[in-house]
Amino acid sequence: MASTVTQTSTPAEYRVRVQVEPIRALANQVLENVERVIIGKHHEAELGLIALLCQGHVLIEDVPGVGKTMLARAFAKSLGCTFRRIQFTPDMLPTDVTGTSIFNQQTREFEFRPGPIIAQVVLTDEINRATPKTQSALLEAMEERQVTVDGVTHPMPQPFLVLATQNPIEYEGTFPLPEAQLDRFMMRIHLGYPTAGEEVQMLESQQRTHPIEQIRQVVSAQDLLAAQQAVKEIYVDRLIKEYIVSLVEATRRHPDVYLGASPRGSLALVKTTRAKAAMRGRDFVSPDDVKELADATLAHRLILSPAARLKHVDARAIVNEIVNSVPVPGARIR
Repeated sequence: MASTVTQTSTPAEYRVRVQVEPIRALANQVLENVERVIIGKHHEAELGLIALLCQGHVLIEDVPGVGKTMLARAFAKSLGCTFRRIQFTPDMLPTDVTGTSIFNQQTREFEFRPGPIIAQVVLTDEINRATPKTQSALLEAMEERQVTVDGVTHPMPQPFLVLATQNPIEYEGTFPLPEAQLDRFMMRIHLGYPTAGEEVQMLESQQRTHPIEQIRQVVSAQDLLAAQQAVKEIYVDRLIKEYIVSLVEATRRHPDVYLGASPRGSLALVKTTRAKAAMRGRDFVSPDDVKELADATLAHRLILSPAARLKHVDARAIVNEIVNSVPVPGARIR
């Protein structure tokens, strides 16, 4: 994916011209393939692909049976990536996730047996059923893209994406995700139920076999890695960055919020808007990109005040309120 550097009207400022068509073509191929399995969820599949292009991780919060596992498998098969699924339970240990060292009787040395987290696409199913100690085993892998076992660091394969699911309804036997864990997810998405027509289409598509068995790889992992690097060069004007910071600061001042979004939230919003713009065929970010992604990238980072929780205030509603109230920056003449 070629890119060229051109000088703008300001001598000290340079802008990288990115060839966005390869990124757009890759995104369309993957989305078309995924939507053969996940019917009627274009926006949600697009959010998952945005996180993948930004080297981020996704938390899917929804009721059982709406396609969370199939979404992860469809992405893995479309990209030709290795896929592992971890079913979290209360008795799971951290080594069940990261792996462990086992003594080899023949070589008389300890050998590392990698855990299921060492894969390119990892589905951590019902992540809130594991104890906080086991949940913390994901922190290093998600943020630093490595795991340390017995003092030895093992890098994660590239690309690396964690898709975690949790049930928002059933709380018995669960452990709420700590704020540090939530903050490491770039986005939180909700699949929701399909419409009546989409559900009928789903029944017909699975009459003889599941569509997941029929989809094939459409792009390579190397193509994805190249797209991830190209997305980083999408232009974000300083006014857009100031707008993002204004939104994040507004979450910290809101009366119903005890703790607002962190700087990691600002970074996530900048990164995801770059991918969104590239998927739309633009080499620059617009305020509309920020508005569309503010909910998915910021809402799960907010800690509501006790009074707001008693009133059943929704963090997503707060983010939408802030987006509607914070003024959009004006255009700047170059």
